[in-house]
Amino acid sequence: MPYLALLLCISCGYKSPVNNLRMVEQNGLSAADKAVGWQSLFDGTEITKWRVYQEEGMRGWEVREGAMWALGMDGKPADIVTIDTFKNFELNLEWTTSEKGNSGIFFNVREDAELPAVYHTGPEYQLIDNEGYGDAIQPGQKSGANYDMHPPRYDVSLPPGNWNQSRLIVDQGHVQHWMNGKKIVEYELWTPEWEDLRSKAKWKDYPKYGVYSSGHIALQDHGNRTGFRNLKVRRLD
Repeated sequence: MPYLALLLCISCGYKSPVNNLRMVEQNGLSAADKAVGWQSLFDGTEITKWRVYQEEGMRGWEVREGAMWALGMDGKPADIVTIDTFKNFELNLEWTTSEKGNSGIFFNVREDAELPAVYHTGPEYQLIDNEGYGDAIQPGQKSGANYDMHPPRYDVSLPPGNWNQSRLIVDQGHVQHWMNGKKIVEYELWTPEWEDLRSKAKWKDYPKYGVYSSGHIALQDHGNRTGFRNLKVRRLD
Protein backbone atom coordinates (compact mmCIF):
# COMPACT_ATOMS: atom_id res chain seq x y z
CA MET A 1 0.00 0.00 0.00
CA PRO A 2 1.44 3.43 -0.88
CA TYR A 3 2.63 5.45 2.11
CA LEU A 4 0.01 8.23 1.72
CA ALA A 5 -2.83 5.72 1.47
CA LEU A 6 -1.54 3.88 4.52
CA LEU A 7 -1.32 7.15 6.46
CA LEU A 8 -4.89 8.06 5.51
CA CYS A 9 -6.09 4.61 6.52
CA ILE A 10 -4.45 4.92 9.91
CA SER A 11 -5.87 8.42 10.39
CA CYS A 12 -9.40 7.22 9.63
CA GLY A 13 -9.12 4.58 12.34
CA TYR A 14 -7.63 6.89 14.94
CA LYS A 15 -9.54 7.30 18.22
CA SER A 16 -9.18 9.62 21.16
CA PRO A 17 -5.71 9.68 22.72
CA VAL A 18 -7.49 8.76 25.96
CA ASN A 19 -7.60 5.22 24.58
CA ASN A 20 -4.61 5.05 22.29
CA LEU A 21 -1.46 6.18 24.08
CA ARG A 22 1.47 4.20 22.76
CA MET A 23 3.31 2.02 25.25
CA VAL A 24 6.46 4.15 24.94
CA GLU A 25 4.47 7.18 26.15
CA GLN A 26 2.96 5.47 29.18
CA ASN A 27 3.97 5.54 32.82
CA GLY A 28 6.83 7.99 32.35
CA LEU A 29 7.53 11.56 33.39
CA SER A 30 8.67 14.27 31.03
CA ALA A 31 11.31 16.83 31.96
CA ALA A 32 8.48 19.36 32.33
CA ASP A 33 6.64 17.01 34.71
CA LYS A 34 9.70 16.61 36.88
CA ALA A 35 10.35 20.34 36.90
CA VAL A 36 7.00 21.02 38.59
CA GLY A 37 7.29 18.16 41.06
CA TRP A 38 5.40 15.24 39.56
CA GLN A 39 6.32 11.81 40.93
CA SER A 40 5.45 8.51 39.28
CA LEU A 41 3.42 5.99 41.29
CA PHE A 42 3.91 3.16 38.78
CA ASP A 43 6.73 2.47 36.32
CA GLY A 44 4.80 0.08 34.08
CA THR A 45 6.66 -3.03 35.18
CA GLU A 46 6.47 -3.39 38.98
CA ILE A 47 4.06 -2.35 41.73
CA THR A 48 6.59 -1.09 44.26
CA LYS A 49 4.97 2.12 45.50
CA TRP A 50 1.82 0.42 46.75
CA ARG A 51 0.90 -2.34 49.20
CA VAL A 52 -2.29 -3.99 50.40
CA TYR A 53 -4.17 -1.99 53.02
CA GLN A 54 -3.12 -3.02 56.56
CA GLU A 55 -0.59 -5.51 55.10
CA GLU A 56 3.12 -5.43 54.30
CA GLY A 57 3.11 -6.73 50.72
CA MET A 58 1.04 -7.15 47.56
CA ARG A 59 -1.53 -9.74 46.47
CA GLY A 60 -4.51 -9.82 44.15
CA TRP A 61 -2.91 -7.50 41.58
CA GLU A 62 -0.80 -8.07 38.47
CA VAL A 63 1.10 -6.00 35.90
CA ARG A 64 0.05 -6.60 32.31
CA GLU A 65 0.59 -4.53 29.16
CA GLY A 66 1.91 -1.54 31.06
CA ALA A 67 -0.96 -1.34 33.55
CA MET A 68 -1.54 -2.56 37.11
CA TRP A 69 -4.69 -4.66 37.42
CA ALA A 70 -6.89 -5.59 40.36
CA LEU A 71 -7.74 -9.19 39.58
CA GLY A 72 -11.10 -9.13 41.35
CA MET A 73 -10.48 -12.49 42.95
CA ASP A 74 -13.02 -14.09 45.26
CA GLY A 75 -12.36 -13.89 48.97
CA LYS A 76 -10.58 -11.19 50.92
CA PRO A 77 -10.43 -7.85 49.03
CA ALA A 78 -7.04 -6.42 48.12
CA ASP A 79 -7.46 -2.66 48.36
CA ILE A 80 -4.04 -1.05 48.00
CA VAL A 81 -2.52 2.12 49.45
CA THR A 82 0.50 4.23 48.56
CA ILE A 83 3.62 3.64 50.62
CA ASP A 84 3.83 7.41 51.13
CA THR A 85 1.22 9.67 52.68
CA PHE A 86 -0.07 12.96 51.27
CA LYS A 87 -1.90 16.05 52.50
CA ASN A 88 -2.33 18.55 49.67
CA PHE A 89 -1.76 17.00 46.25
CA GLU A 90 -2.80 16.54 42.64
CA LEU A 91 -3.21 12.98 41.33
CA ASN A 92 -3.50 12.02 37.66
CA LEU A 93 -4.19 8.52 36.37
CA GLU A 94 -5.96 6.48 33.71
CA TRP A 95 -8.33 3.61 34.49
CA THR A 96 -10.53 1.03 32.84
CA THR A 97 -12.83 -1.63 34.22
CA SER A 98 -14.71 -4.76 33.20
CA GLU A 99 -18.45 -4.72 32.48
CA LYS A 100 -20.37 -3.81 35.64
CA GLY A 101 -16.99 -3.01 37.17
CA ASN A 102 -16.76 -1.00 40.36
CA SER A 103 -13.73 0.60 42.01
CA GLY A 104 -12.62 3.88 43.53
CA ILE A 105 -9.81 6.27 44.40
CA PHE A 106 -9.60 7.17 48.10
CA PHE A 107 -7.57 9.83 49.89
CA ASN A 108 -6.69 10.78 53.48
CA VAL A 109 -6.76 7.06 54.26
CA ARG A 110 -5.48 5.92 57.66
CA GLU A 111 -4.75 2.41 58.88
CA ASP A 112 -6.23 1.31 62.19
CA ALA A 113 -7.41 -1.99 63.63
CA GLU A 114 -10.89 -0.44 63.91
CA LEU A 115 -10.93 0.38 60.18
CA PRO A 116 -11.26 -2.89 58.24
CA ALA A 117 -11.45 -1.26 54.77
CA VAL A 118 -10.32 1.94 53.10
CA TYR A 119 -13.89 3.21 52.72
CA HIS A 120 -14.21 3.42 56.51
CA THR A 121 -11.68 6.26 56.52
CA GLY A 122 -11.10 8.22 53.29
CA PRO A 123 -13.49 9.97 50.87
CA GLU A 124 -13.95 8.20 47.54
CA TYR A 125 -13.73 9.32 43.93
CA GLN A 126 -16.03 6.70 42.45
CA LEU A 127 -15.06 4.61 39.39
CA ILE A 128 -17.84 2.47 37.94
CA ASP A 129 -19.43 1.20 34.73
CA ASN A 130 -22.42 3.55 34.66
CA GLU A 131 -24.04 1.84 31.67
CA GLY A 132 -23.62 -1.64 33.09
CA TYR A 133 -25.23 -0.73 36.39
CA GLY A 134 -27.89 1.45 34.80
CA ASP A 135 -30.78 2.29 37.13
CA ALA A 136 -29.26 0.13 39.87
CA ILE A 137 -27.07 3.03 41.02
CA GLN A 138 -28.04 6.42 42.40
CA PRO A 139 -26.57 9.75 41.14
CA GLY A 140 -24.13 9.89 44.07
CA GLN A 141 -22.79 6.47 43.11
CA LYS A 142 -22.00 7.25 39.48
CA SER A 143 -18.53 7.45 38.04
CA GLY A 144 -16.65 10.51 39.22
CA ALA A 145 -18.90 11.14 42.23
CA ASN A 146 -17.70 11.88 45.73
CA TYR A 147 -19.36 8.64 46.72
CA ASP A 148 -22.79 9.06 48.30
CA MET A 149 -22.13 12.76 48.88
CA HIS A 150 -21.69 14.77 45.66
CA PRO A 151 -22.92 13.37 42.31
CA PRO A 152 -21.07 14.31 39.12
CA ARG A 153 -22.48 17.29 37.25
CA TYR A 154 -22.62 15.21 34.09
CA ASP A 155 -21.46 11.82 32.82
CA VAL A 156 -18.28 11.97 30.77
CA SER A 157 -17.09 8.43 31.55
CA LEU A 158 -16.25 6.01 28.76
CA PRO A 159 -17.62 2.44 28.78
CA PRO A 160 -15.58 -0.68 29.66
CA GLY A 161 -12.79 -1.39 27.23
CA ASN A 162 -11.77 2.29 27.10
CA TRP A 163 -9.28 4.19 29.21
CA ASN A 164 -10.64 7.12 31.21
CA GLN A 165 -8.44 9.95 32.50
CA SER A 166 -9.06 11.02 36.10
CA ARG A 167 -7.61 13.92 38.03
CA LEU A 168 -8.07 14.48 41.77
CA ILE A 169 -6.98 17.71 43.46
CA VAL A 170 -7.00 18.05 47.25
CA ASP A 171 -5.76 21.42 48.51
CA GLN A 172 -6.45 22.79 51.98
CA GLY A 173 -9.76 20.94 52.13
CA HIS A 174 -10.85 22.08 48.66
CA VAL A 175 -11.41 19.05 46.43
CA GLN A 176 -11.93 18.77 42.67
CA HIS A 177 -12.80 15.66 40.65
CA TRP A 178 -11.95 15.80 36.95
CA MET A 179 -12.63 13.17 34.30
CA ASN A 180 -11.62 13.15 30.66
CA GLY A 181 -10.76 16.84 30.79
CA LYS A 182 -13.96 18.02 32.52
CA LYS A 183 -14.40 19.18 36.13
CA ILE A 184 -17.41 17.20 37.33
CA VAL A 185 -17.35 17.54 41.14
CA GLU A 186 -16.11 20.26 43.50
CA TYR A 187 -16.57 20.53 47.27
CA GLU A 188 -15.07 21.69 50.55
CA LEU A 189 -14.28 19.19 53.28
CA TRP A 190 -15.53 19.73 56.84
CA THR A 191 -17.84 22.66 56.09
CA PRO A 192 -21.40 22.75 57.56
CA GLU A 193 -22.70 21.69 54.13
CA TRP A 194 -20.28 18.76 54.00
CA GLU A 195 -21.16 17.69 57.54
CA ASP A 196 -24.86 17.86 56.70
CA LEU A 197 -24.40 15.66 53.62
CA ARG A 198 -22.29 13.24 55.64
CA SER A 199 -25.02 12.92 58.28
CA LYS A 200 -27.53 11.92 55.59
CA ALA A 201 -25.25 9.48 53.75
CA LYS A 202 -24.10 5.98 54.62
CA TRP A 203 -21.08 7.59 56.31
CA LYS A 204 -23.14 8.56 59.36
CA ASP A 205 -22.41 5.02 60.56
CA TYR A 206 -18.64 5.37 60.03
CA PRO A 207 -17.31 7.69 62.77
CA LYS A 208 -13.81 8.01 61.29
CA TYR A 209 -14.90 8.62 57.73
CA GLY A 210 -13.47 11.85 56.32
CA VAL A 211 -12.02 13.11 59.60
CA TYR A 212 -8.35 13.05 58.59
CA SER A 213 -6.56 15.86 56.76
CA SER A 214 -3.77 13.66 55.39
CA GLY A 215 -3.09 10.00 54.72
CA HIS A 216 -2.55 7.41 52.03
CA ILE A 217 -4.04 7.38 48.54
CA ALA A 218 -5.87 4.10 47.94
CA LEU A 219 -7.26 2.10 45.01
CA GLN A 220 -10.13 -0.29 45.59
CA ASP A 221 -10.38 -3.96 44.72
CA HIS A 222 -14.15 -4.41 44.50
CA GLY A 223 -14.16 -7.90 43.00
CA ASN A 224 -13.85 -6.76 39.38
CA ARG A 225 -10.93 -6.50 36.97
CA THR A 226 -9.88 -2.86 37.02
CA GLY A 227 -6.74 -1.47 35.39
CA PHE A 228 -4.68 1.63 36.21
CA ARG A 229 -1.79 3.27 34.36
CA ASN A 230 0.00 6.60 34.07
CA LEU A 231 -0.32 7.21 37.79
CA LYS A 232 1.49 10.32 38.92
CA VAL A 233 1.17 12.68 41.89
CA ARG A 234 2.60 16.03 42.91
CA ARG A 235 2.49 17.62 46.32
CA LEU A 236 0.88 21.03 46.74
CA ASP A 237 2.19 21.61 50.30
